[in-house]
Amino acid sequence: MLTIIEVSEAAIAGPVIEVDRWATGAFVGYLVLLTGIGVASARFSSAGLGEFFLAGRRMNRVVVALSAVVSGRSSWLLLGVTGMAFTIGAPALWAVAGYTVVEAFLFLFYAPRLRRFTAHHDAITLPDFYADRFDDRGALRVVLACVILVFMVAYVSAQFVGGGKAIGASFGLTPGAGILITAGIVLGYTVLGGFLAVSLTDTVQAVFMLVALLALPVIVIADMGGWAAMMGQLRLVDAGLPDPFAIAMGAGLGFIAIGLGSPGNPHILVRYMSIDDPAQLRFAAVVGTVWNVLMGAGAVLIGLVGRSLLTGVEALPGGDPENLFPVLAQAYLPPVLFGIVVAAIFAAIMSTADSQLLVAASTVVRDVYEKVVRREALPRRVAVRYSRLVVTALVLVALVLGWLADELVFWLVLFAWAGLGAALGPTSILALFWRRTTSAGVFAGLVAGTVTTFVWYFTPALKDRLYELIPAFAAGLVATVVVSLVTRPPPGADSMLRVMKGDEQE
Repeated sequence: MLTIIEVSEAAIAGPVIEVDRWATGAFVGYLVLLTGIGVASARFSSAGLGEFFLAGRRMNRVVVALSAVVSGRSSWLLLGVTGMAFTIGAPALWAVAGYTVVEAFLFLFYAPRLRRFTAHHDAITLPDFYADRFDDRGALRVVLACVILVFMVAYVSAQFVGGGKAIGASFGLTPGAGILITAGIVLGYTVLGGFLAVSLTDTVQAVFMLVALLALPVIVIADMGGWAAMMGQLRLVDAGLPDPFAIAMGAGLGFIAIGLGSPGNPHILVRYMSIDDPAQLRFAAVVGTVWNVLMGAGAVLIGLVGRSLLTGVEALPGGDPENLFPVLAQAYLPPVLFGIVVAAIFAAIMSTADSQLLVAASTVVRDVYEKVVRREALPRRVAVRYSRLVVTALVLVALVLGWLADELVFWLVLFAWAGLGAALGPTSILALFWRRTTSAGVFAGLVAGTVTTFVWYFTPALKDRLYELIPAFAAGLVATVVVSLVTRPPPGADSMLRVMKGDEQE
């Protein structure tokens, strides 16, 4: 097995292979497909805000399942989880298990209630849901809009930077050129096709991601001589790497708790709101869960395969374990498959960026301008035109932020998942399932979750013991419950709960 390590390190850590024209062609073909989807969706999405931001609640169950799954993963799965598995081995599976279980429960129990209530009140955005649920006059909507807008723009900016680096490294371009290409493609099909185009492209991207995550480890393992040979070499490197239970309890809980962010991230939740029939969410739960399991298992397996091939992280470019996936793909796959892998990485980035871009735009047009500033409905065509202009403006802001404040962007992204999860997660769950939840309680939960996230992260003695999302989520939950118990619930809370449960017609 020593020969395998020597040969593989020479191939992987050596000079970058010149990109074949077939690889470039496969990637360009993928981009043409995305643009075509945007053009085809343009007419439908121009009908009004409901069509542009929610596809008129007509989305197919498979599209909802796959777009919800991939929009929550971004490049974190293909680059982050593979790098994590390379570093710590099979215990990385606990991170996959955390979000997979939570999102299965969201599909089965949370999503039907959210879909029924938002359809009943014609709510298009998550702040719409809160405003209707708590009879808000504008204050709660503005606070929610500010929180969502800050996190979403920072997240979009980071995705552009990540896409730029992926394209630049794969095709010999500068990161700046890669960022412009990434932003231009996302802007094109998002502005044209809105939510429909974003969801359909996410579905295509889900297939690309799954194929890449499963094909690469199978090919590399076969090249190594089979599963037994790979596992034997992995045990020689470190006997604990193949053992998913070789992890401290605190770290394991932190990995599992990653799933707590899912009910607080609006770009995932709007998928549930868009399905044509809430009864179809059970089928969507099966499809989404299977996809989460297969993609997560593939990402962890790539990390294990890479660790069995390489003596350490120093064998990877820049000593960065997150470079493992594209480097392995370039070393082991034929050009066309390598082009598909690059497309898969790009797909993971764009499937999050486009979704977050729409959430941010809907926050500006629907929640701030139409509901708070104007206080009357915009004409449909005007609303769509404003939405497209806002999407364009947000892309420009994200580009500037990505170029001028690279470190700040990624610093903010570290908080985005935990911050949104801790602020919006417990408050939205209680709003859907507990009639006594009040507007004051939601305000308290938003503040407690957000503040705890920051305090915990910046206190080394706390951060080293437990992932900040766990205590922050708990703080948001407790604060919402306590304050709700001492304040008056909104009028008609019982009727609202019946709508969510399906006891009243939409």
